[in-house]
Amino acid sequence: MHKEVAGVRIPDSKLAREATELVRDVSSPLVYHHALRSYVFAELIGRARGLTYDSEVLYLGTVLHDLGLTERFEGALRFEVDGANAARDFLVQRGAPRQTVSRVWDAVALHTSVGIAEHKEPEVALTHLGISVDVVGKGAELVGHERLAGVVAAFPRLAFKRDFVQVLCGVIQRKPHTTFGNFLSDVGQRHVPGFRPLDFCEALEGAPFTE
Repeated sequence: MHKEVAGVRIPDSKLAREATELVRDVSSPLVYHHALRSYVFAELIGRARGLTYDSEVLYLGTVLHDLGLTERFEGALRFEVDGANAARDFLVQRGAPRQTVSRVWDAVALHTSVGIAEHKEPEVALTHLGISVDVVGKGAELVGHERLAGVVAAFPRLAFKRDFVQVLCGVIQRKPHTTFGNFLSDVGQRHVPGFRPLDFCEALEGAPFTE
């Protein structure tokens, strides 16, 4: 485990180490590396924007954000909420402060919520923004080419564009009811044969009212 990447120190408290170990144990290397890259990107964006935040809370939010994509923690809810609940349980079991638990829950649950997460507390907003850099490149200009390369050298992408889509396809196939209102619908329409998303207009028209 790197102690510092692109000028960002990786939190090394007992709680942070245990979170790292959990994610490493339950996740594929693809998802594990994604979580760590997302933290470094989140820190770099936070610095670029001059924000004040708790780096350990930010680390916990980013490193735990995809627990809902793992076999151990997948449930019947949206993967973001499954992951938030797993992160909450992990923190409560270790006696983390209530505010830390609440903020990490929000960071994980809202990490895909474009247009919402960035208006929450700094740790929640930066979790979303760091992940956005790693997944779709949004905000990469705040990180800079040299530091982007340094982060990827430390935590290789491992064919992320190709294989992360396959991870998401698995979620869609197992839990199609969780795709409404989020980006999984886009993935399903392009990559999952036979997938048909719930249509808002159909839902509206099918409501049990005459008007």
